[in-house]
Amino acid sequence: MLEIQVGIAEFKVGREPLVIVTLGLGSCVGVTLYDPYNRVGGLLHVMLPRVADFTKGVSKPTKFADLGIPILLKEVLKMGADRRFLEAKIAGGAQMFTGADNKFQLNIGERNVEAVRETLKALAIKIVAEDVGGSRGRTMMLHTVTGRVVLKMLGSQVKEI
Repeated sequence: MLEIQVGIAEFKVGREPLVIVTLGLGSCVGVTLYDPYNRVGGLLHVMLPRVADFTKGVSKPTKFADLGIPILLKEVLKMGADRRFLEAKIAGGAQMFTGADNKFQLNIGERNVEAVRETLKALAIKIVAEDVGGSRGRTMMLHTVTGRVVLKMLGSQVKEI
């Protein structure tokens, strides 16, 4: 099966038999949208919570949960997904740094998860599974034929959500 990779602040959508993969979800959050009836799905690698929280310009809207998720939604709908059947799965949002410098990280993982949840709720898309928080990075894989989402954790643990 064809495997395509999603980089940081990027997304991919597909309906043919694909595995869409994003590596290195630390404090970032992976968001999948999937329509099980039409077998259309997509994966977004969110880096930051909300554009309004940052003073620099929006060079890449898919970097932010509040801008990127609506873009992902638009693209899966264009590919033939039916909004009524869309399901979301999310993973990531780890606290990757601990110790004295932790206060400077501003809990970005938690804030990313919160922004993803709020954005999906505002779009009326149900989160059917999640694996968030902790202190370990994840690789996230969406299988577009089945909608399965498989996570590989640093340290070789594998799980399905």
